[in-house]
Parts: sequence; C-alpha cells; structure tokens
Amino acid sequence: MAWDFDPDKPLYLQIVENIKLKIINGEYPPGARLASVRELAAEAAVNPNTMQKALSELERNGLVFSQRTSGRYITDNTLLLKNLRHQSAKQHIEKYILCMQELGFSAQQAVELLQEYLRQGDRE
Repeated sequence: MAWDFDPDKPLYLQIVENIKLKIINGEYPPGARLASVRELAAEAAVNPNTMQKALSELERNGLVFSQRTSGRYITDNTLLLKNLRHQSAKQHIEKYILCMQELGFSAQQAVELLQEYLRQGDRE
C-alpha cells in the first residue's frame, strides 16, 4: 500500500519523517536491516532516487548506517533513539499546548482536559 503524502511538502522529507517515526516507535527496531531502496520505493510508490535521497538523509542524521555488501541497518545507538523519541514527544506536546491556547485555554486547562480525556479512555 502506498504511503500518504502531503503534496505541499518535499516528498523525500516526508519519507525521512515516516521512516524516522517507524524507528522511534520501534516498528524498525535497533539493528534491524531495512528493505532495499527499490523495495521501499515500491512500498511507498515513489521513485527509487527519491527513496535514496531520503535514506541518505537518515544516514547523515545517524539513524541508519550502511554495510557495503549487506544493505542498510537501523542504528543501535539507544541514547540517540531515546533522545529523538523525547524530542519528538516534546514537539507534539508543544503543538498540543499551542492549539489549545489558540482555542482560549490556558496551559493548565489544556493539561486538565488531557487528563480528563485519558481517564475516560481508561474506562472504554
């Protein structure tokens, strides 16, 4: 199944974010071998050159490394992965707080609404 892309953002950056999320959430575990460029490109329904550009960016960021004869692998640097996960969580929290402030809620009210939502979710 092709991946969902936003036509207003560069494709390779969306691929980077998609793979980065899969690394952070453990879908691609540390040390795991990635599928080939062609396989990933086919899965995402993008040109292999676009996928190559995205994977090169992930390598520059240290999330992926290449083994000459056996392909690309997810980093096993657990500190890097932990930091990225926390950084991503902080970005989502900031976005939530900003959205709630735009609706007229204080930060404290936003936290209370979130707590209430989570309590209701536990009952379902």
